[in-house]
Amino acid sequence: MLSLDNAFNADDVKEFVGRVRRFLKHDPLMGAIALTAEPKIDGLSLSLRYEKGELISAATRGDGAVGEDVTQNARTISDIPMRLKSDNIPDVVEVRGEVYMRHDDFERLNEEMVAAGKPTYVNPRNTAAGSLRQLDAKITAKRPLKFFAYAWGEMSYIPCKSQFEMVQLFGQWGFSINPLMGCFESVEALIAHYEKIQTERPQLSYDIDGVVYKVDALELQTRLGFVSRAPRWAIAHKFPAELAVTILNDIEIQVGRTGSLTPVAKLQPVTVGGVVVSNATLHNEDYIKGIGNNDELLREGRDLRIGDTVTIYRAGDVIPKVMDVDLSKRPADSVVFEFPKTCPACGSPAVREKNPNTGKLDSARRCTGGVICPAQAIERLKHFVSRNAFDIDGFGEKQAESFYKLGIVKTPADIFNLHEYNKQAEVKLQDRDGWGEQSVRKLFEAIEQRRNIALHRFIYGLGIRFIGESNAKILARVYGSFEVFKMAMISAHDREGEAWQDLVNIDGIGEVAAHGLVNFFNDTNQKPMLDGLENALTIENAEVVESSSPVANKTVVFTGSLEKMTRDEAKAMAERLGAKVSGSVSKKTDLLVAGPGAGSKLKKAQDLGIDTVDEQGWFDLIEKL
Repeated sequence: MLSLDNAFNADDVKEFVGRVRRFLKHDPLMGAIALTAEPKIDGLSLSLRYEKGELISAATRGDGAVGEDVTQNARTISDIPMRLKSDNIPDVVEVRGEVYMRHDDFERLNEEMVAAGKPTYVNPRNTAAGSLRQLDAKITAKRPLKFFAYAWGEMSYIPCKSQFEMVQLFGQWGFSINPLMGCFESVEALIAHYEKIQTERPQLSYDIDGVVYKVDALELQTRLGFVSRAPRWAIAHKFPAELAVTILNDIEIQVGRTGSLTPVAKLQPVTVGGVVVSNATLHNEDYIKGIGNNDELLREGRDLRIGDTVTIYRAGDVIPKVMDVDLSKRPADSVVFEFPKTCPACGSPAVREKNPNTGKLDSARRCTGGVICPAQAIERLKHFVSRNAFDIDGFGEKQAESFYKLGIVKTPADIFNLHEYNKQAEVKLQDRDGWGEQSVRKLFEAIEQRRNIALHRFIYGLGIRFIGESNAKILARVYGSFEVFKMAMISAHDREGEAWQDLVNIDGIGEVAAHGLVNFFNDTNQKPMLDGLENALTIENAEVVESSSPVANKTVVFTGSLEKMTRDEAKAMAERLGAKVSGSVSKKTDLLVAGPGAGSKLKKAQDLGIDTVDEQGWFDLIEKL
């Protein structure tokens, strides 16, 4: 289950539609590209699987690939049919949508809590999420949950040709669908519908935080595909953030896993959009001064100081940020905030590195302490056990920090020696506050379950600078095994060598990320930790793409001009067919697709004897499917 990119104004929406047209090489004279528009429900995502019309399972989004099983709870929601109301449905149907709670139902629930002398709930969204994830389905059954269907996952076959038709079909199958969904053929019509929904928002019986636009034709959705964790064919146009005014009580410096010093505003608690906010990010020292990343003025150059009266908002209705400061209310004795030049955790110098390409100073100041910095070590542990990395049940941020301070777990490798450590420890873990025999047993079981780990999760879990979840998946797919990957990163230390060229030419991996990888694997301080993890774990090789495609698991390079589609669409098509796309030709290249104007890459491919086809040859090849 994927996320959506966000738009915050009409210009963002125009740019989104423009990107779609450019990707598809679709001239406006060719006609309109229809898009659907529907309210973005502020609830909890749910995926429902039906087999031969019967509800088989229900799962939350989780990390996007593995969710929480809430089947029994979902069966208690009246908007979710136990059997689809049609005789002509695919054998496998996976319907996705949002679980939510109506305002009037939420108010009645809180009235019942008051009558029972119990604490009331904060907002409908969190209450709906907590209700769906109850361990006891009987509790969920007592909660007035609702469900809107708006998307799908696996299908034996797709019975319609458009997004709008598919959602209408859900209604015929017995699901509740949103009546405010429409289909439009211009940016102006999309914006008009957005403004209509925004006007009606206060009168709606449920919470929404924007409008979602999707390319209507499913054929075009397939061509557009996905980038990272989001579809190219959809975007969420968020409503303007709700504002609140409060006091900036303090500025705290936090040290991240890569050493960045991040200032955090400690605020007098205030409610914003139904959520109590007491912290907000201040990004970096220039942001505090009123300077942006491109040296532009922020807040008309007004700086932020402790004691200031500030306006805050939740960006995308999620992350609290400071928008502005009221100088008329600034205390007379306020002083300019002095950003530290040394790490508050280890005392090492904190510096702003210079970008070798632009000559500009990095926006973040970083601790130079590396492995000796306890704050970095703790943050690396937190990242290692995070949901999209090792995701060890019962071992979260709180445990990572506690175990580090106790000296029990200093590096990720120590996690997998925790059981043996506990056997010999004078004070057993089960005898410490907050632990018991059962919780310790479950922790050790959870750790054992993670001794087998997928390659992309392992790479991501290492917390390498510039390497996020998407890049980790790309690297796992290209290199296949950790041993091959590690040796390639070590060899890439030679910036003139083949390994470096192979790395920087991986589609999606640029020089900045490549430097981060090479520096990490050639840092002798990292070797003991990596060796410890390799000894403790079985790092699974990346899955080989099972496909009848003639380019599955082959490395493809595109060069020259393409006339029938854009280069981006060609690359997306190749990846969808299981190919690995590279930006340069090497002896590892399996196929070169050369359009008019092909130059050095074509000559090199010919010298190496690599199969080469033109654009029509590419289509002839893949149309054999």
